[in-house]
Amino acid sequence: MKSFGKVKYRRYAFTLAEVLITITVIGVVAALTIPNLVNNYQNKAWNTASAVFQRKLGEALKVMNSQGTLAGYSSTEDFVNELSKHIKINKICKNDEITSCFEDTVFWGNDNKEIDMKKIKLAANLGHSEWITNTLGVMFADGVSGIIAYNPECSQDPYRTDVITVSDTGIGTDCLAILYDTSGFKKPNTQSKDLRGLNVLSLDGESCVYQLPNGTCYTMAFQPKPHIWNACTSDYTSTDPEDLAFMAQYNIQIGCYPGNDYWAGAVEQCGGTDNMPTFQQLNDLGSYVYNTSISGTGIIYNLTLDENKLAELGIPVGVSVWSNQRFYADSVYRRQYSKTNSLANGRTKNDSTLYAFCLVK
Repeated sequence: MKSFGKVKYRRYAFTLAEVLITITVIGVVAALTIPNLVNNYQNKAWNTASAVFQRKLGEALKVMNSQGTLAGYSSTEDFVNELSKHIKINKICKNDEITSCFEDTVFWGNDNKEIDMKKIKLAANLGHSEWITNTLGVMFADGVSGIIAYNPECSQDPYRTDVITVSDTGIGTDCLAILYDTSGFKKPNTQSKDLRGLNVLSLDGESCVYQLPNGTCYTMAFQPKPHIWNACTSDYTSTDPEDLAFMAQYNIQIGCYPGNDYWAGAVEQCGGTDNMPTFQQLNDLGSYVYNTSISGTGIIYNLTLDENKLAELGIPVGVSVWSNQRFYADSVYRRQYSKTNSLANGRTKNDSTLYAFCLVK
């Protein structure tokens, strides 16, 4: 009888080096693909949330138009109160408490500029200075947060269905501007991601701090740094080419002051005398902070200052503000805002105690 030897089997397996190489390759592929997959998923989620919100908002506006309740409001607050009857709003925040309904900061524009949302107080901050209305913060029931400004000249026609249009690309309306965040208080708070805008022409928290009823818009007040003239003589003239070029550049028709010229520094910061308030506009501002008509020059007594309004503008109590109008060769008209009186006359241009602000046109 024949006996057969044992059959030998050869076992095959990966070496440690091969396993490590495989894991490395998988890791590299994952590192390259997973972030893109996550970003695509997030973008799709944001786009979907935005489309759903705009459709809800658009349908609410269409109902308001058909009922004749879309137009005719003088304030954003009145409009939002009516809007809340047609779309669920959980919370409304006035413009001085806007970050109770919205993020403190967002990133906007091609350069992802960081915007302080506490300064987005007016329609002008959304690019609509002609509307002369404030903003309101809102929190919708679906988790979307927003900042709304209303257009008092809003179009309305209950007999037309095309006054408000709703499509996959957005809403067609001239009644409001709204900046909204589909993720509420969650990040990234960035334009074209979770942050979207309807009729938001610009987003600027630095430009318009207060807007008078006539449409005049003011920046926050500041203490100007002085401009030092090269060769300003005691009779307030200069023949120095650099001085003359400076005066031409900033439209300065008033003589220079020898040494530190704080008024000229304010002109430089505002970009020219045309961007500074006239004396009449300082009177208009006085009418606002005193809640009574202010006019003329000299001193006015028995006034009651609204210190909160003055603080909105960044002007300390008792401080004077430069105008752009000449009083004498070395001085400029100013108005002072004290608690019970207001003085208006000229002040020499080397006075470092005065404040200034610029106009937004």
